[in-house]
Amino acid sequence: SELLTVPDGWKEPAFTREDNPKGLLEESSFATLFPKYREAYLKECWPLVQKALGEHYVNAALDLIEGSMTVTTTKKTFDPYAIIRARDLIKLLARSVPFEQVFRILQDDVACDIIKIGSLVRKRETFIKRRARLLGPKGSTLKALELLTNCYIMVQGNTVSALGPFSGLKEVRKVVLETMKNIHPIYSIKTLMIKRELAKDPELRTQSWERFLPKFKQKNLKKRKEPKKKNTKKEYTPFPPPQPESQIDKELASGEYFLKERQRKHKQMEEIKQADAIKRRQEERNKAFVPPKEKRVVKTKKASTEKKIDIEAIKEKVKNAKKKKLGALPEEEVKLKMAADEKKKKKK
Repeated sequence: SELLTVPDGWKEPAFTREDNPKGLLEESSFATLFPKYREAYLKECWPLVQKALGEHYVNAALDLIEGSMTVTTTKKTFDPYAIIRARDLIKLLARSVPFEQVFRILQDDVACDIIKIGSLVRKRETFIKRRARLLGPKGSTLKALELLTNCYIMVQGNTVSALGPFSGLKEVRKVVLETMKNIHPIYSIKTLMIKRELAKDPELRTQSWERFLPKFKQKNLKKRKEPKKKNTKKEYTPFPPPQPESQIDKELASGEYFLKERQRKHKQMEEIKQADAIKRRQEERNKAFVPPKEKRVVKTKKASTEKKIDIEAIKEKVKNAKKKKLGALPEEEVKLKMAADEKKKKKK
């Protein structure tokens, strides 16, 4: 058989006077106290509160001396649930929720939930840290939660006030309680984001979403880190510890107490000599294990076999070689030959 589903866009018809023409039999009233710091704000917005409740024929009274707000039904009130909504309205006003959000409680599809978180954590410091974790940096975590659940959330003191549809309030309560149990709200936000995307697909409405949702593993440290210095407690004994032996008791036990002064000194000298002999013998034995000092190896510098090259002489040779022609005599021989030719000419 097919599951019965609510058609899209369907709304429950509003409760009108025709549904209850004779009104209520008894008069009902609710009262709640508010803190001193809310007094100034309530005085300002109270005419708006009376106007909003007057549309549903519910009277509202503000007592500043006692510090309380009271709502009561009248003879004209036809909706029996109007007084419950009025009660929630004054509760939320006392919890620092602004009137711009509070008056939405009078709508049919809006409800509220006040979650008490003050007694969920023992230590005050831990409670403050976890409450700050719910808000997130600059309220980003709370804003993301509001967008995903379509609820207005107000964290004030030891309570969390939520205002919105029933399905969203259920998720908000779950996230808040998990945060107080040291589960980070980012895991719940990721799951809600996936659920919102899955809800858009009409084929997946009748199927289980378990395979799509992430499974976060809980890390439990099995082995606790042990301290370096362990303070072991000694076994309790009713008897006091034994008294330490004095020098006289030790001498009596060894028999030195009955020796004469000369004999006692002679014995001490013998003990000192014996100790010195043992020390000397031990030093001689240890000498065998001391390695001998190695001689330092002096590296001899190798005589440089390479002769210094005279660069200037090589340059002169190259110049002279350039001036010479192939097969030509050297300059000196040419000069001698020329001088010999001149002498021959003079003789003639």
